[in-house]
Amino acid sequence: MTLPESVLEDLRGVLGERCSTAPSILDLHARDESSLPAALPDLVVFPESTAEVVEVVKICSRAGVPIVPWGAGTSLEGHVLAVHGGVVVDLSRMNRILAIRDEDLDATVQAGVTRRQLDRVLRERGLFFPIDPGADATFGGMVSTRASGTNAVRYGTFREATLALEVVLADGRVIRTARRARKSSAGYDLTRLFVGAEGTLGIVTEVTVRVHGLPEAMVAAVVAFPTLDAASSTVIRTIQLGIPVARIELLDSAMVDAINRYAQLDNPVRPTLMIELHGSPRVV
Repeated sequence: MTLPESVLEDLRGVLGERCSTAPSILDLHARDESSLPAALPDLVVFPESTAEVVEVVKICSRAGVPIVPWGAGTSLEGHVLAVHGGVVVDLSRMNRILAIRDEDLDATVQAGVTRRQLDRVLRERGLFFPIDPGADATFGGMVSTRASGTNAVRYGTFREATLALEVVLADGRVIRTARRARKSSAGYDLTRLFVGAEGTLGIVTEVTVRVHGLPEAMVAAVVAFPTLDAASSTVIRTIQLGIPVARIELLDSAMVDAINRYAQLDNPVRPTLMIELHGSPRVV
C-alpha cells in the first residue's frame, strides 16, 4: 500500500526523526532469517515507550494502515514480514529491564530486551532465564511466537514462563493481563491468549517472566545409539526415573552428518542424544 502523507506527518509529529523511509532501513525490516521473499514496509518507526506505541497504533488505526511489530528479526517463519506494506513498529529501543524480584523469582522487562541481555544481569544475582530458542530473540518476539528451546523438558516453554503482559490493543487501549498475585481464579486467562498470538491481537510492550536459581551443578553428555528407537526409549526411561534432565536434543544420522560436514567434526554418524543435567553435585 501507499502510506497516506497525513499518516506520515502525524507519526513524525509523535516520533520525530525516529520515523524512517530510508531504503536501507526498509530493506532491513523487509526480511527475517527465513527463506521467504522480502516484503517492504512503507515506514519503520522506533518508539521508546508504551505511550509512543499507543500513539502510533491510534494514528494507524484511524487510517486503516497495517502495523507489524518487530523485535530482532530472528524469526524463521516470516512472522515479521509486512506482506501488506504499512508500518513496522521496531521495539528494539524499548530495551530496559524494569524490575528483578529475587524473592519472587520473576522479572519484568520491556519488549525489546533480549534473552542474553536479561540473563547477564540475572547471573550476577545467582539467577537465570531458561528459555533458549537459539537466536538472541527479544522478549516481545519470544512471547508472540511462544518460543521454546532445548530446556523445555524441565523448565517448559514461554507459555509456562510468562506471568503477565502489558499489551497495546488495535485501538490504542493498554491492558495488563494479570496482577502480581500468582494464583487467581477470576476471569479469563488473558496472558495465555496473547502468548503465541504473533502480534495479531496487540503489541506486547512489557513482559513479566518466571526466572530460576542457578543450579549448583551442570553435567552434559553426548551419547550415540544404534537406532532412533533405542535413543527415544532412553529418553522416555530417563524421564520416568525422575533423573533431573534439563536439556535434551535428539539428532538423527542425517543431522549428525550435516553437523560434521559443516563444523568439520568427526562425531559417529548415528542417532545421538545431547543431554544436560541440572541439580546438586550429589544428584547429577
